[in-house]
Amino acid sequence: MFDITDLLRHTIEKDASDLHIVVGRPPVIRVDGILHNVEGAPSLTASDTHRFIYSVLTDLQKQKFEENKDLDFSLSLSNVARFRVNVHFQRGSVGAAFRSITSKIRNFEELHLPTKVCEKLARRPSGLILITGPTGSGKSTTLAAMVDLINNERECHIITIEDPIEYLHSHKKSLIEQREIHEDTHSFQNSLKYALRQDPDVIMVGEMRDLETIAAALTAAETGHLVLSTLHTNDVSQTIDRIIDVFPPHQQSQIRIQLSSVIEGILSQKLLPTASGRGREISIEILMATEAIRNLIREGKTHQIYAMLEAGGQHGMQTMDRSLLSLVKKGKITRDLALLNAKNPEEMKRHLYG
Repeated sequence: MFDITDLLRHTIEKDASDLHIVVGRPPVIRVDGILHNVEGAPSLTASDTHRFIYSVLTDLQKQKFEENKDLDFSLSLSNVARFRVNVHFQRGSVGAAFRSITSKIRNFEELHLPTKVCEKLARRPSGLILITGPTGSGKSTTLAAMVDLINNERECHIITIEDPIEYLHSHKKSLIEQREIHEDTHSFQNSLKYALRQDPDVIMVGEMRDLETIAAALTAAETGHLVLSTLHTNDVSQTIDRIIDVFPPHQQSQIRIQLSSVIEGILSQKLLPTASGRGREISIEILMATEAIRNLIREGKTHQIYAMLEAGGQHGMQTMDRSLLSLVKKGKITRDLALLNAKNPEEMKRHLYG
């Protein structure tokens, strides 16, 4: 009989990103983006999933879970790894998703990120930097690399606000405090409000989920702080529209002005299976806040930003399609995958096949 610790150890040994516990199937791990049953494990019953999941919950977490039907938290397994965990109910039984978090914070080069661009953004004294992409695209990992660079280089005060805390940062050159929603503070909105009274230089917000959090983040950036955060958007233009559209129409003109003045850069990223079938490769769209970009945001002309990305290579900008094409030329991903993820498939086809 195996337990949850055995399954979590197996997840790490197989270099899997996720472990899923659900009734009616064996435990499932995700390796290089593909789901696999845990070999030799039986299909789980409702009793099995309840036993596995409740074995890692504290009494308070059990109470919160049964009240809210959903619960997010982080889990440290001694000598194994850390996990970001979501537990939930489905069809009346308990399910869970465990996302593995490496203890080592990798740098930009190790993550195959554009090092010069990322370093330039992380060294900004103030403003707003956004990392966007779908779930599982490495947004938190990119944020951690940025925070770590600041921590290594600047004598400043960094506050992170996360749900839950993923990467653990130690004090280096910076003084760093990490606050977890529900454990150390009630909400992103509340924590951001009070963070401004705690003498921060840098604020990392795990996710800008709602109007109040977005408004507070814009204000923090506007008042001389460097703010790093994420959004679940698929490209640069959609990110800008999402921020503006969350506000009521009578406020949107002012928000465009505010956003145009504080934005420093947006990285929209995807993790794609490699051509070799081993590991995943990052594809990334990059916006750097030139004066021309700020003007387009201010004037509500986000539909013109894509053309600016195409022409902005000298500033470090690139489109997602340019990134995909580069990965194909380097043999990192297949042509079919590039076409599947291209914003302009016909143009991508022309570049790939002539």
